[in-house]
Amino acid sequence: MTSLPVTQARSRLYELIDLAAASHEPVHITGKRANAVLVCEEDWRSIQETLFLLSVPGMRDSIREGLAEPLEQSSHSPGW
Repeated sequence: MTSLPVTQARSRLYELIDLAAASHEPVHITGKRANAVLVCEEDWRSIQETLFLLSVPGMRDSIREGLAEPLEQSSHSPGW
């Protein structure tokens, strides 16, 4: 993960946004009062979706069961 002080991040903000979007790697920005992490919007939305899904009771176990099931035994219709 790229790490740089806030003064450098400020002067390279557009470049860092492009870097985060292209590489899907966060950028660590350090400051005197606090630190921050820059991630592209697509990655942020993915993180939020993952956190939501993991907050649903039983969802984690359901996902694990689905991953353990051989594809040949999977239903061709979701049954919704």
